[in-house]
Amino acid sequence: MDMELITEFEFELPRGYVDGNGEVHKRGTMRLATAADEILPLRDPRVKDNPAYLTIILLSRVVTQLGTMTNIRPVNIEKLFSADLAFLQNMYQRINSMDALTERCVCPHCGEKFEKPVNFMRAE
Repeated sequence: MDMELITEFEFELPRGYVDGNGEVHKRGTMRLATAADEILPLRDPRVKDNPAYLTIILLSRVVTQLGTMTNIRPVNIEKLFSADLAFLQNMYQRINSMDALTERCVCPHCGEKFEKPVNFMRAE
């Protein structure tokens, strides 16, 4: 059985990115990282000066959409609230890990344990 490889994942930020016009962008898309995404930022002088900046550049490469914005730059990631940055870091780790993207759950009615796909979108 052939399974289609999912390379992009939708998400909703806990707080949201506020652009220069005051518009809040919460929903977005992140793609799987490539080897180049992880290696090329190491050459960036900002990363050489401050290794923590690697996260900023890496996320700006893999976040493909944030609200109406499609050209995500490091400056956009820099302006995220801490909760949103942590959310995206966690999502990056989860979608790029070798493990299946599932979470363990317990039915609140019968107590049965089961696994379901991870949902990065907030409940509405």
